[in-house]
Amino acid sequence: MTDPGIPQLQALPDGDAELSLVVRLQWEDVAALGQDAARLAARFKRPVSLDEAASHRLRIRSAAAHAKAMPQERAQPAVASTTVSPLPTRSPQEQARQAIEKINGSNGHETA
Repeated sequence: MTDPGIPQLQALPDGDAELSLVVRLQWEDVAALGQDAARLAARFKRPVSLDEAASHRLRIRSAAAHAKAMPQERAQPAVASTTVSPLPTRSPQEQARQAIEKINGSNGHETA
Protein backbone atom coordinates (compact mmCIF):
# COMPACT_ATOMS: atom_id res chain seq x y z
CA MET A 1 0.00 0.00 0.00
CA THR A 2 1.39 3.39 -0.94
CA ASP A 3 0.50 6.74 0.54
CA PRO A 4 0.11 9.39 -2.18
CA GLY A 5 1.58 11.99 0.19
CA ILE A 6 4.88 10.13 0.51
CA PRO A 7 7.19 10.16 -2.54
CA GLN A 8 8.36 6.74 -3.68
CA LEU A 9 12.08 5.98 -3.65
CA GLN A 10 13.74 3.37 -5.81
CA ALA A 11 17.34 2.18 -5.53
CA LEU A 12 19.06 2.02 -8.91
CA PRO A 13 21.72 -0.55 -9.89
CA ASP A 14 24.42 2.15 -10.23
CA GLY A 15 24.01 3.13 -6.57
CA ASP A 16 21.85 6.19 -7.22
CA ALA A 17 18.30 6.55 -6.00
CA GLU A 18 15.27 7.65 -7.99
CA LEU A 19 12.62 9.83 -6.40
CA SER A 20 9.45 10.62 -8.32
CA LEU A 21 7.73 13.85 -7.45
CA VAL A 22 5.59 16.60 -8.93
CA VAL A 23 7.00 20.11 -8.96
CA ARG A 24 5.16 23.32 -9.78
CA LEU A 25 7.39 25.67 -11.78
CA GLN A 26 7.04 29.02 -13.42
CA TRP A 27 7.37 29.02 -17.21
CA GLU A 28 10.73 30.80 -16.96
CA ASP A 29 12.10 27.89 -14.93
CA VAL A 30 10.73 25.37 -17.42
CA ALA A 31 12.41 27.34 -20.22
CA ALA A 32 15.71 27.32 -18.28
CA LEU A 33 15.45 23.54 -17.86
CA GLY A 34 14.78 23.26 -21.59
CA GLN A 35 17.95 25.23 -22.29
CA ASP A 36 19.89 23.00 -19.90
CA ALA A 37 18.47 19.94 -21.67
CA ALA A 38 19.53 21.34 -25.05
CA ARG A 39 23.08 21.99 -23.80
CA LEU A 40 23.31 18.50 -22.29
CA ALA A 41 21.93 16.94 -25.47
CA ALA A 42 24.61 18.72 -27.51
CA ARG A 43 27.30 17.54 -25.10
CA PHE A 44 26.03 13.95 -24.84
CA LYS A 45 25.00 13.79 -28.53
CA ARG A 46 21.63 12.29 -27.62
CA PRO A 47 18.18 13.54 -26.56
CA VAL A 48 17.91 14.69 -22.93
CA SER A 49 14.59 14.97 -21.07
CA LEU A 50 13.62 17.80 -18.74
CA ASP A 51 13.76 15.22 -15.91
CA GLU A 52 17.37 14.43 -16.73
CA ALA A 53 18.24 18.13 -17.03
CA ALA A 54 16.66 18.82 -13.62
CA SER A 55 18.54 15.89 -12.09
CA HIS A 56 21.80 17.14 -13.60
CA ARG A 57 21.19 20.65 -12.24
CA LEU A 58 20.50 19.26 -8.74
CA ARG A 59 23.69 17.19 -8.84
CA ILE A 60 25.75 20.20 -9.86
CA ARG A 61 24.29 22.28 -7.02
CA SER A 62 24.83 19.45 -4.56
CA ALA A 63 28.45 19.00 -5.68
CA ALA A 64 29.07 22.76 -5.51
CA ALA A 65 27.60 22.96 -2.01
CA HIS A 66 29.72 20.00 -0.92
CA ALA A 67 32.88 21.51 -2.42
CA LYS A 68 32.13 24.83 -0.72
CA ALA A 69 31.81 23.06 2.66
CA MET A 70 35.04 21.09 2.24
CA PRO A 71 37.53 23.93 2.99
CA GLN A 72 35.76 24.56 6.30
CA GLU A 73 36.06 20.90 7.21
CA ARG A 74 39.78 20.88 6.32
CA ALA A 75 40.38 23.97 8.46
CA GLN A 76 39.43 22.03 11.59
CA PRO A 77 42.32 20.17 13.21
CA ALA A 78 42.36 16.45 12.58
CA VAL A 79 42.44 14.25 15.67
CA ALA A 80 43.93 10.79 15.33
CA SER A 81 42.59 8.03 17.52
CA THR A 82 43.79 4.46 17.76
CA THR A 83 40.62 3.28 19.50
CA VAL A 84 38.32 3.92 16.53
CA SER A 85 38.36 1.39 13.74
CA PRO A 86 37.50 2.49 10.19
CA LEU A 87 34.02 1.74 8.92
CA PRO A 88 33.81 -1.08 6.40
CA THR A 89 33.18 0.06 2.86
CA ARG A 90 29.67 -0.53 1.58
CA SER A 91 28.52 -1.16 -1.95
CA PRO A 92 26.52 1.59 -3.66
CA GLN A 93 23.46 -0.68 -3.53
CA GLU A 94 23.84 -1.11 0.23
CA GLN A 95 24.27 2.65 0.70
CA ALA A 96 21.13 3.33 -1.35
CA ARG A 97 19.14 0.68 0.55
CA GLN A 98 20.18 2.12 3.91
CA ALA A 99 19.35 5.67 2.77
CA ILE A 100 15.89 4.54 1.67
CA GLU A 101 15.32 2.74 4.96
CA LYS A 102 16.42 5.84 6.88
CA ILE A 103 14.01 8.03 4.89
CA ASN A 104 11.16 5.56 5.30
CA GLY A 105 11.89 5.25 9.02
CA SER A 106 12.34 1.50 8.89
CA ASN A 107 15.36 -0.70 9.33
CA GLY A 108 15.40 -4.05 7.57
CA HIS A 109 17.85 -5.53 10.05
CA GLU A 110 18.93 -4.52 13.50
CA THR A 111 22.54 -4.76 14.58
CA ALA A 112 23.57 -5.52 18.13
